[in-house]
Amino acid sequence: MKPVQRLFWVFLFALTLLWWASDSTAAASLVNLFAWRNLLLQYSGVLSIGVMSVSMLLAVRPVVLEPRLGGLDKMYRLHKWLGISALVTAISHWLIAQGPKWMVDWGWLERPVRGPRPPPPEELIHRLIASQHGLAESVGEWAFYLAVALMVIALVKAFPYKAFLKTHTILAATYLALVFHAVVLLNWGYWTSPLGLPMALLMGAGTVSAVLVLLGRVARNRKVDGTVVGVHHHALLKTMSIDIQLQGPWAGHKAGQFAFVTLHADEGAHPYTISSAWLNDGRITFIIKALGDYTGTLSQRVQVGETVRLEGPYGRFTFEGSKKRQIWIGGGIGITPFVARMKALAHTPDERTVDLFHTTAAYDPHAIGLMTQDAQNAGVHLHVLWDPRDGRLDANHIVAKVPDWKNADVWFCGPAKFGQSLRRALVAMGMDGKSFHQELFEMR
Repeated sequence: MKPVQRLFWVFLFALTLLWWASDSTAAASLVNLFAWRNLLLQYSGVLSIGVMSVSMLLAVRPVVLEPRLGGLDKMYRLHKWLGISALVTAISHWLIAQGPKWMVDWGWLERPVRGPRPPPPEELIHRLIASQHGLAESVGEWAFYLAVALMVIALVKAFPYKAFLKTHTILAATYLALVFHAVVLLNWGYWTSPLGLPMALLMGAGTVSAVLVLLGRVARNRKVDGTVVGVHHHALLKTMSIDIQLQGPWAGHKAGQFAFVTLHADEGAHPYTISSAWLNDGRITFIIKALGDYTGTLSQRVQVGETVRLEGPYGRFTFEGSKKRQIWIGGGIGITPFVARMKALAHTPDERTVDLFHTTAAYDPHAIGLMTQDAQNAGVHLHVLWDPRDGRLDANHIVAKVPDWKNADVWFCGPAKFGQSLRRALVAMGMDGKSFHQELFEMR
């Protein structure tokens, strides 16, 4: 199991365990559906606000977590899973709350006889919170409807990326409304139980993160403006390279990392892999392929002299490892991190032996010539496969070209399913799965 998957399930299990240890409801008291409804309402609420809080924390891109989670691409994968979990648990929470009411209205159940009203709480803060129950229920219900709609937009890729970015920001405000709902309606006894402190920390961290999102202060210290100083088109590959001269301090980057680039304010920031080595000259290059509605228009929109904004660097796809041999596999536009690494090796060589496999559906002699020169300068063995001529790259081809492949680290960047297929095949042939490094370059 991968670290991100392990963390996801451990978090859900730990939250469940804390809730179980904190609820003193005796099984004998759960004599009817409404008693079970109240218990499960609390549990689903704890899970829902818990996963939302961690998801909101990851939304501010905390780089301190990158080493433990394997990079921002893995963190966004966890963010997506948490978002799906929030959607499922929130809908479950709503159904648990509304279902018995519907069954009473339909005549399937009898409304339970209310007992005597409990005395008002003695603590002042408890009384104040208890007095907000009606408001919290209304706020939570409407926030739920909005959150579900926004999460669907975020998860369904048919919605444009621009719409996703704008509506995703609104989720921060929705989260704050749901925090109010959770604080007021959470079982008061939970706050002094083993669950109390973790829930306070989770909602506190989520609240701070939501405020940062709403104020536009996410990664504020990692942003820098720049000017486009060069634009180069590769029509056969439907790609373009953009050279940017930074106008402020940049922490520097390692080959293989990426940055969020705002080329046009109306579109927002898009993640692109950096395709140049950092030489302390303030110059950065990105190679961008026309893959969507927006990137398909960049060749007509981007002009020399335009001001852009960069945020980063991010990622752990940085070619680190103790093995003396590496195998690089770049599928299509996935070649970009390897271009950056070759340029870095040309200036600072190391002792590793490297084979680079580049598979492409379109053959551009000029682009291949530039790549060949980079490989020669870096001391990299380049293998170019043109699909119509050479067929699809597979594990057998790699094994045949690199006899000691079992003693190599494999770095893959390209279509996700292609990478998964290669990994399964190489592992089946005897490779250690931990030696296969794959960039999960999906931000939604």
